[in-house]
Amino acid sequence: MTSQTLITINVSLGNFQDFVNNILALGQRRQSSYVCVANVHMCVETYQDDTFAQIVNHADMVTPDGVPLIKGLKLLYNINQERVAGPDLMPTLLSESEKQGLKVYFYGSTDDVLKRLQDFCLENYPKLLIAGMYSPPFRVLTETETQIEIKNINASEANIVLVALGCPKQERWMANMKGRINAVMVGVGGAFPMLVGVQKRAPIWMQRNSLEWFYRLVQEPRRLFKRYFITNTLYIALIVREKVKIILS
Repeated sequence: MTSQTLITINVSLGNFQDFVNNILALGQRRQSSYVCVANVHMCVETYQDDTFAQIVNHADMVTPDGVPLIKGLKLLYNINQERVAGPDLMPTLLSESEKQGLKVYFYGSTDDVLKRLQDFCLENYPKLLIAGMYSPPFRVLTETETQIEIKNINASEANIVLVALGCPKQERWMANMKGRINAVMVGVGGAFPMLVGVQKRAPIWMQRNSLEWFYRLVQEPRRLFKRYFITNTLYIALIVREKVKIILS
């Protein structure tokens, strides 16, 4: 897939189905690889951290999740890119994996959410092959624990590992596991609780008008206030700066 640099990240380009097909192809081959689902938060994190930018830009694909990224590509490069969001990508991958007999491993979130997710899959994707589920502890794992994780995931013969640790933790984990886990890893952020209804997703009209962040802010104001107002403001400033550079060049 082709890509376009947006501020500091190389965003992959293509329609939604292109991304799905490429992820499934990597999964079918059990090719050790990873996919980042990029939003404004990730974009700003890469701008502020060169090491993290390298991790994201070494991904096999970087999907354009947030609407602000879509609008940034349009404003700066006149690219009409389709949004490829984690909460949309995940159910599509589950449905296609069920049809193709691919094994899916769920890594991250909490035990409660994983139990709900298992029940949800049994009801909605009854023939889906669940390779395994694991909620890791909220601390740095020892090398022994990491080796056990790798052994367990590879032994499950998973084709796709859906990773829900949040940004930037999940991207760092996937980069560390590339070449060690024999599957395509997809960082889906908060898609697990959204899929099972623990967290509600913003209405379609808010998603289309770049207001999904505001909907989540109302749900979790203490945790997200600082992140959203700082990162969103900085992102807008960076896009304006890039636009001025293009105009003056």
